Amino acid sequence: MSPDVKNVLAVVSPHVGGRSAGAALSGLFPGRAAVTVVESADEDPAALRAAHVVITGLAPVTAEHIAAAPDLELVQCASHGFDYVDVDAARRRGIPVCTIGSTGAEKQNVAEQTFALMLALAKQLVPAHTALVAADWALPRLQSSITELSGKTLGIVGLGHIGEEVARRAVAFDMNVLYTGPEAAPPETEERLGARRVGLDELLRTSDYVTLHAPLTDATRHLLDAARLALLKPTAFLVNTARGALVDQDALADALESGALAGAGLDVFDPEPPTAALRLLKAPNVVLSPHVAGVTRETLVRIALAAVQNVLDHLEGKPARDVVA
Repeated sequence: MSPDVKNVLAVVSPHVGGRSAGAALSGLFPGRAAVTVVESADEDPAALRAAHVVITGLAPVTAEHIAAAPDLELVQCASHGFDYVDVDAARRRGIPVCTIGSTGAEKQNVAEQTFALMLALAKQLVPAHTALVAADWALPRLQSSITELSGKTLGIVGLGHIGEEVARRAVAFDMNVLYTGPEAAPPETEERLGARRVGLDELLRTSDYVTLHAPLTDATRHLLDAARLALLKPTAFLVNTARGALVDQDALADALESGALAGAGLDVFDPEPPTAALRLLKAPNVVLSPHVAGVTRETLVRIALAAVQNVLDHLEGKPARDVVA
């Protein structure tokens, strides 16, 4: 192999496409990169040991994996999130960990999926469909719980690239927009979206719909625990298309089973795929999808191109984008 050729290990978890998705990713590299595709970083120890770059699609990259790759220069996440990488271990080695956050590759579909879940909850689409399939004309039973989005308050936890796309759609639905986050959005963004920044507890108390668009970190794990979920109105709905561990799943099941919360729309779980023991699978008034918010045909192309471009920039000596460590 030429000394100018770098070894790229593409680790794509089976539940997001595995080897077939990784093969499509590897086809985007020019000849100066030798790409090995695996579904786990443990699958090919020799390829890991030789890797200069690891691209990961929701597959764990642990401290042990980082230690096993002496020539590692970059860990590139093919996602907005980075919670499946041991960022501290990479930082100690001086290895940058990057996402595709600022590219907005996933923002369109995550925003659309958020509204798909909200509309399904508001219009009771799942119980209506299930009833009709069973020859049950459920209109008399369901009509009192069918609601509109118009005029309701949407609370957005995290007004980043995705949160802004959600807020923009909320404006079209004539919703009132609140948001919370560590930093205020620029005044022109708040004005354009009609969005007002409040504290998390106030947002939870006053919103009819709460949607999560925050990264998973030590500080945000179980951000919505039992105490915070108790702040939500009993008529409120929770939507999570970010990371499952942002919510205490047992506490959420308790709230749904007791009627303390009207419903939930969930695209993400902890762990993924969820086990059969997950109570939310059988909780009342939930709409569930298998982490599809970032995986439309169009989105996958944008994600792959963004991740590969960042790696190519690194190989050419250009600054990497979206460095989290």
